[in-house]
Amino acid sequence: MHRSLTDYFITLGRSLVSLKTKKQTTVSRSSVEAEYRAMVATTSDLIWIRSFLASLRVFVTLPMHLSCDNQAALHIAKNPMFYERTKHIEIDYHLIRERLLSGELVANYLPSKYKLADIFIKALGTQQFAFLQSKLGIVKLGIVNPHAPT
Repeated sequence: MHRSLTDYFITLGRSLVSLKTKKQTTVSRSSVEAEYRAMVATTSDLIWIRSFLASLRVFVTLPMHLSCDNQAALHIAKNPMFYERTKHIEIDYHLIRERLLSGELVANYLPSKYKLADIFIKALGTQQFAFLQSKLGIVKLGIVNPHAPT
């Protein structure tokens, strides 16, 4: 039995506000279903963050952006006809679909090589690490070896 991981990275502007990696509680029937469940978990946290900000009297009127590296999972969220083939994820479908239809959420495809969360949760090669580091806006100020004695 293999359970998939849900991992995501939420920013407010350019600031990291939430990072999560968690084993999913349900065994998924496919990688698409696992990705879709991760999208639901992320959407739930996005909704909570928006609600928390509103309680602080910070009202976010722009849509929240949800990026996913699985195009089939995005199609499930956006296309009601696709839903007929995925009845076993009915509750999850309604959560994301409702937010997409209201314009509160915008879902976009993001190729795997651009997943910023990977820099925090995976062992990456030097090139991919440097690439994601630059996407995060982290600038190297000279050569720094974090393992060198101080």
